[in-house]
Amino acid sequence: MAKAARKPVDSPAPRRVPVETQIPDFDRLIHEKTRLAIVSALAVNATLSFNELKAILKTTDGNVSVHARKLEEAGYLTCKKSFEGRMPKTEYSLTSAGKRALERYLGHMEALIRVARGE
Repeated sequence: MAKAARKPVDSPAPRRVPVETQIPDFDRLIHEKTRLAIVSALAVNATLSFNELKAILKTTDGNVSVHARKLEEAGYLTCKKSFEGRMPKTEYSLTSAGKRALERYLGHMEALIRVARGE
């Protein structure tokens, strides 16, 4: 017994993005999710310790270290090391360059959302 052929479902024509619309290039450094989380957390906190960042990100020591170092090398955050009693303490804060980079990134994301929504 042969199956009846299915009638194709009409789907709306894909929306075309106007040629003159530019989708901006993302800052690849911030676009990575762990680094974006670090920069975002520091944007709403003047400083965060290594352990606070680790708890916020729910990640490992190595992950925090590697990603924070990349952001520090880019000039997006500062790292201050000190001691509390005999315990080492590492604190991070966002630089003005880091704040500007996050603002640019958020602006790019907002532009992309507007284009995707056809606004």
